[in-house]
Amino acid sequence: MFKLIATGLGIGYIKGGGTVAAVACCLALYLARASGATVQLGPAGLLTAGLLALGTLAAQRVEGAWGKDSYRVVIDEVAGMWVSMLLIPITGPRLLVGLLLFRFFDIVKPLFIRNMEQLPGGVGVMMDDVLAGFYTNLLLQAGLQLGLL
Repeated sequence: MFKLIATGLGIGYIKGGGTVAAVACCLALYLARASGATVQLGPAGLLTAGLLALGTLAAQRVEGAWGKDSYRVVIDEVAGMWVSMLLIPITGPRLLVGLLLFRFFDIVKPLFIRNMEQLPGGVGVMMDDVLAGFYTNLLLQAGLQLGLL
């Protein structure tokens, strides 16, 4: 079960799994929006906390078999993309900008993101992507406030 969660339902076995997982998260968010779902702070906060806790646990559990921050573990990208879009009104262009910003922060790892990888176990696996998502969310929120998005 933990392997299934850690790999984002198997996405982690695909080449470029981190990007594929982030895109899959965007697609799920877009489809949820298209279905008329609305994001409210309370449920969104609970879902975020649950995703982070489950992802941290799954990453921790597979670390012994796969090593530290294995490429197969993509639940961190799902969580990071979710944080990126948390409380952002979903549109196609906003998702695209969010995806590009998140992948930039996740790959380049500026602004203390790389330092998060030094944290132990599943926390280290998850926190660099969560911080990348946080920075992405801040930029998206600024873009919304400035009328750019």
